[in-house]
Amino acid sequence: MTVGATVEPGGVRFCVFAPGARAVEIVPHEGAGPEVALARDEDGFFTGLAAGAERGFRYKIRVDGRGPFPDPASRFQPEGVHGPSKVVDPSLFEWKATAWRGVALEDVVFYEMHVGTFSPEGTFRGAEHKLGHLKDLGVTALEIMPVADFPGRRNWGYDGVSLFSPARCYGAPDDLRRLVDAAHRLELAVFLDVVHNHLGPDGNYLSGISPDFFTDRHETPWGQAVNLDGKWSAGVRRFLVENALHWIREYRFDGLRLDATHALIDDSPRNYLAELADAVRAATPEGHRVHLVAEDHRNLDLIVRSPGDGGYGLDGLWADDFHHEVRRMVAGDDEGYYRDFRGDANDLAAILEKGWLYCGAFSKHMGHARGTEPRGIPPARFVVCVQNHDQIGNRAMGDRLHHGIDPAAFRAATALLLSAPQTPLLFMGEEWAASSPFLFFTDHEEGLGKLVTEGRRKEFRHFRAFADPATREKIPDPQADSTFRRSRLDWNEIEEEPHAAVLRLHRKLLALRKTLSGAHAVEASGPDAVLLRRGASVLVVARLRGAGAIEFGSHAIARGRRFETMLLSTEDPAFAPDSRPIALTGEVARFERPGALILRDAAG
Repeated sequence: MTVGATVEPGGVRFCVFAPGARAVEIVPHEGAGPEVALARDEDGFFTGLAAGAERGFRYKIRVDGRGPFPDPASRFQPEGVHGPSKVVDPSLFEWKATAWRGVALEDVVFYEMHVGTFSPEGTFRGAEHKLGHLKDLGVTALEIMPVADFPGRRNWGYDGVSLFSPARCYGAPDDLRRLVDAAHRLELAVFLDVVHNHLGPDGNYLSGISPDFFTDRHETPWGQAVNLDGKWSAGVRRFLVENALHWIREYRFDGLRLDATHALIDDSPRNYLAELADAVRAATPEGHRVHLVAEDHRNLDLIVRSPGDGGYGLDGLWADDFHHEVRRMVAGDDEGYYRDFRGDANDLAAILEKGWLYCGAFSKHMGHARGTEPRGIPPARFVVCVQNHDQIGNRAMGDRLHHGIDPAAFRAATALLLSAPQTPLLFMGEEWAASSPFLFFTDHEEGLGKLVTEGRRKEFRHFRAFADPATREKIPDPQADSTFRRSRLDWNEIEEEPHAAVLRLHRKLLALRKTLSGAHAVEASGPDAVLLRRGASVLVVARLRGAGAIEFGSHAIARGRRFETMLLSTEDPAFAPDSRPIALTGEVARFERPGALILRDAAG
C-alpha cells in the first residue's frame, strides 16, 4: 500500500499520514459522492476504500473537522496546489521502451535542465521535442530539476509542496511519462531532482494534516527540519521513501538527485539515506540500473561508501570543489565559499586525483573543518561541473561562466571537465555557450512575493559589487515575468557563430570521452595548467590561465611515452573562430592563451 490514492477494481483506496488526528475523511469535490471515513492504524496512517470511485475522481481531505485540504500525496493537482486532488491510474500508460534497462554509472554524462526554460513551450512535450539534440550532443542522462507542483506558474522547483504531483504548468502526468519513454527509446537515461529536506512556504498542507512531519529539534536554512528521528518519524520516513519509489515505479526514472542531503538531519541509529537506498535497491528489478545521487556540501564519504564499509550506499555525490577551484582560476571569484580556494592548478590536480579538495581541513567560509578522506572511492561516483543551476542562478545576475571569461579559458575548462574520470554534468545551453542567463524566479502571491524580492536583494549585501543599495535594486526581481522569460534558452543560437563552434567542441569532446578508459593520473604544471592522463595512451594538457610553454614530457605521468598524435585542440578553427594554434614541438606545447590539447601516445 502506498500513500495517496490507488485505483483498485472496486474503487479507489486512500492512505493518509496523520498520526495526531482522530478522524480523517475523503471529501469528494463539489459533492460528487459521499464522504469516506478512513480507519487509523497504529503507525498513524488512515486508510479506506471509496467504493465506485475511479480515475479522474477529485477530492480533498478533512482532518478533525479542519480543511478540507489537498492530498499531500496527490498524483495530480490540475487546478494548482490549493485545488482539489485528482486520482491518476499510472497502469493505463502504454510504455514503448520496454527493453530499456538503464545506463551504467561509468557511462553517465549528465545534462541538467529546467522544464520551464529549456524549450520554447516550457513543457514536458517541449522538452521531448529536444531529445534528438541531446542524443546528437553525446550526453547519456537527462537530469530534470524538481517538477513537484509549486504555487504559481513559474518556479525553480525547490518550492514544491505537492511532492507526488508533476507541476500542472508543465503538463499532465502522462506527458511526463511520455518524455521519459521517448528518452529511453533514444537510449537516454532520465534522472529527477527531488527535494526531501523541506517544502515550499505556500501550499504546504502537510503541516496542517500532519504537524509531526516537521520538528523543532533541528533547524535548516528553510526553518524546521523534516522529522527523521523523533516521535512518528517512522511514518515520515515511509512517506518520503514512498515518494522516491513513486517516481521510479510510476514514471520509470533511472535515478534521483537528492537535494541538499546535509539538511536531512538525522540522529537515529540508521540514517534515512541508508534506508532510502535499501528500499530503492529492493524495488529495482534484476538487471535494471537505478542510481541515487546526493547533493551534499559536507564532502562526506559515507554517503557513497557501501553498507559493508559502514556507508549509506548511494551511487554518486555532487562534488563542488572542482567547480569552485576552476571558477577561482578562470574567473577570479574570491568571496563567499570561493574564499576557501586558491585558484591553483596544484589544488585542482588534487581534486582530480581524489574527488574533492577538503578532506578535513578548516574551511574559512564554514568556520569549521570540512570533509572526509575519499580514498578508494571510484571517480565515477563524484559528479563535477563548471556550471549548474545553483552556480549560475545563485549569482545576482544569473550570469553563466562563459559570460564573464575569455572564451579560450572556457574551452580549456570544458575540455578538462569532459576528459576527467569523474562524472561530468552540463547545464542546459552550456553546450553552445547560450547568451541567456539563468535567473532566480518565482510566482508567489503578492505578500510572499514581496518578501522574496526583498530577501533576494538583501542576500547580496555582503558582496563588494552590491554593497551600494542602489546597485542591489538592479538585481532582477524574481517575481517579474520578464525574469523568467529572460532565462529561457534561445535555440536559434545553435546555428549561429560563435555558438555553433562551441557546440562542435562539446560534441567532439563527448565523442572522444567514449574512447577513454583505464586508470588516471594527474599532475599540475605550474599554478596555471594541469596534465591528466587517461589510461596509458591519452594525455590532456590543459592551460586554464595565461600563456606559455608546457614541457609535458618532463612530468612523471608522460615520461617514457611519445604523446605525438593530436586528437583535439581547443584552438582548432572549427572550435575557435579566432584561432591561435597551440604549437606542438616534440614534448613541448606552446600556448598563446588558455587552451587544451588531447594527445595520444604514438604506441597507443
